[in-house]
Amino acid sequence: MHDITNLEERGIPAAFIASTEFIDAAEAQSRALGFEPARVFVPHPIQDRTDDEIRVLARAALEEILAAVSEG
Repeated sequence: MHDITNLEERGIPAAFIASTEFIDAAEAQSRALGFEPARVFVPHPIQDRTDDEIRVLARAALEEILAAVSEG
């Protein structure tokens, strides 16, 4: 989240992508930093998925990711 904050402060549109397991952690860190970054959550888990399964997740989230970095 610090990287996203840094990019946004420099005027570079950014968003982070994480699995749904990290929704609460992202909310807590956003409050702590006083920054509400663009974010997209994909189904959890990610780590044990095959490359093809990750591609499916990425394709499914693509429009939301593009919208997240295009807003503002």
